[in-house]
Amino acid sequence: MGSAVAALSRQELEARLEEAEDTLRAIREGEIDALVVKGGGDEKVFTLEGGGHSYRTFMEAMDVGAAAYDSDGQLLYANQALCSLLGRAPGSLTGPVLVGLLDAVNQAKFRRLLAQAMRERQSAEIHLRVGDVERSILLAGSPLDFGIVHGTAITFTDISEREQAAVAKESERLARAILASANEAVIVCDRAGRVTHLNGAAIRICAETPVGKTFPEAIDLTFTEASELMSGADIVSMATAGMPVQGLEAAVRSPSAAITDVLISAAPLMVSGERTQGCVVTLINLSQRKAAERQQALLMGELDHRVKNTLAMVMAICTRTAAYERTIEDFQRAFSGRIQALAATHTLLSNASWQNLQVKDVLGAELAPFASLSSGRIATDGLDIAVDAKTAVSLGLVFHELTTNAVKYGALSVPGGKIAVRRTGVAQDGALMIEWEEFDGPLVTKPGASGFGQTLISRSLGNGAATLDFRPEGIVCRMSIPSYGHFHGTAGGPES
Repeated sequence: MGSAVAALSRQELEARLEEAEDTLRAIREGEIDALVVKGGGDEKVFTLEGGGHSYRTFMEAMDVGAAAYDSDGQLLYANQALCSLLGRAPGSLTGPVLVGLLDAVNQAKFRRLLAQAMRERQSAEIHLRVGDVERSILLAGSPLDFGIVHGTAITFTDISEREQAAVAKESERLARAILASANEAVIVCDRAGRVTHLNGAAIRICAETPVGKTFPEAIDLTFTEASELMSGADIVSMATAGMPVQGLEAAVRSPSAAITDVLISAAPLMVSGERTQGCVVTLINLSQRKAAERQQALLMGELDHRVKNTLAMVMAICTRTAAYERTIEDFQRAFSGRIQALAATHTLLSNASWQNLQVKDVLGAELAPFASLSSGRIATDGLDIAVDAKTAVSLGLVFHELTTNAVKYGALSVPGGKIAVRRTGVAQDGALMIEWEEFDGPLVTKPGASGFGQTLISRSLGNGAATLDFRPEGIVCRMSIPSYGHFHGTAGGPES
């Protein structure tokens, strides 16, 4: 201590002595009720009178609620700030009343803190209801000496607003996280209809810097079926007024000028049961569904067209077959065979989803009842050619007539007869040339009159697209079909 005193100047020593004399004078004259002594990291409150009541003036000067307890845990005094905090009349917090305001859980916390604060400073948080409001209170207890009597002083600090602010901040964080993770476009507007929040999906279809803009300014929305009766502003107005809007189809023009079909819904934004604070608008992208609907409509139209064409073809086949056949039995046999040829080709088209059907598939379907392509009696070359649906149907009818004639009179009517079907080249107009040739069959003579089968062959692929040559050693049919997509072959013409 001597070295510490030596380090002080004469003026500093005189100032400290004067301060000490003023303190002693104030104590003698009763101007000080209590002292706060700090040292070694501890803080203690000492009253300077032995009556046990001088601490009341000290506690009433405090801005926060405070209560004094004796060593037996009995309440000695609760200041007016504490009474106001707990919604009680001044002087009404006596005896067990204070602890009685708490439920069992918070009573246990309070009693534990009271016991521990007799020895050292402690803190804890309790919750209680004051009127209709839930309050969070931070308790801080410290040892307190009333002259020769030992006790505890406890302060009560209302931290409800601080906790509410923390909860609101966390709620805001969660809300932003939910917005960011939503696949649908989500836009939040305040009561005035101005955009306050939106997620990434919404940013992609909104105007530049949409926050702060009114909803119609932020997003270019058109109701295709009610453009004169409904607008984006109407949607927001109804939702902020407490009336939800669900499932309206609309179109959105994005900043890139692309049009997106959306399903729009809007709901009032309620916060903690209070009045409507705004609205939440969601927009579900319908572009894929709309594209699927358009594709479905296109397919239905195509199906309708094909059905009508098929029915017209059936009627034509029926009429022409009846004109050429002499008996009902002959008509039934010929007509049934031709309808079955149509059905076989349609089955192939259906299995191939009406695309990429090849010539060899159509040929195989018509020859199947009599000879397979791998039987040794049928030779093919370069027939892996894709054809469209119309050409496939026509080829099916041509191959049916050729097969029927071969079974009755030609190469397939005798055990040793054979047929070769091959691609022979490409015409100047890009059409593919295919040849059907029979050999090792009966001697062929040209019929005196042309039957419906010959007419069907010559007309099915278009006038002049198929010709018949009745050579004595076997019939030869040369066909010209439209090129369709890519085709492959090993001989008889170039590949593409």
